Amino acid sequence: MNTIVERFEKIKSKISSLKPNKPVNIIAVSKTFDLNYIKPLISHGHLHFGENKVQEATSKWTEQKKENKNLKLHMIGKLQSNKAKDAVELFDYIHSVDNQKLADTLAKHQMNLNKNLEYFIQVNIGNEIQKSGIPVSELDPFYNYCVNDINLKVIGLMVIPPINQSAEKYFKSLNELNKSLALENLSMGMSADYIDAIKHGSTFVRVGSSIFGSRS
Repeated sequence: MNTIVERFEKIKSKISSLKPNKPVNIIAVSKTFDLNYIKPLISHGHLHFGENKVQEATSKWTEQKKENKNLKLHMIGKLQSNKAKDAVELFDYIHSVDNQKLADTLAKHQMNLNKNLEYFIQVNIGNEIQKSGIPVSELDPFYNYCVNDINLKVIGLMVIPPINQSAEKYFKSLNELNKSLALENLSMGMSADYIDAIKHGSTFVRVGSSIFGSRS
């Protein structure tokens, strides 16, 4: 068995041993890796892949998605409004909706292209100046705006916890916020902390290096 597939299967069995309340989707974060390197995991039947740059994703996945209609592509990086149209054309999920201008632009392109993506609102739960995300205090009105005014299909919240701190308290807080909005999904947890994230209700974990190895 291919090494990547082996690592993936190990993660899958770790997750199932946690007996989560809801199914957990593993997003294999394939950014910076060549498609030929990723292909064994596609051949293995895995469908969810994550990228953080629109340009790289377009060159890598456009043909692949035509060949395999079941593939689901997740935009997990910071998305600029000027790249929103290309993102709507290619991606199925966007995890980083973090301001009104971006939300408006996505809604417009989605309508023009007759597509209906699924979205996560990124929350800046640690109030970090350098980090994207909606402040907790503005989350309710922003969520209502996205859903009721511009018709985005928001399925959950997303967080990248502060580095060098215990991620668990942030996962717990985000789970509570998610419940307060009666949302079904949560995008949180990466290679180092996906186990804790799942314990706090994450349904989409963004795992890269634990599957593909370290990036050069």
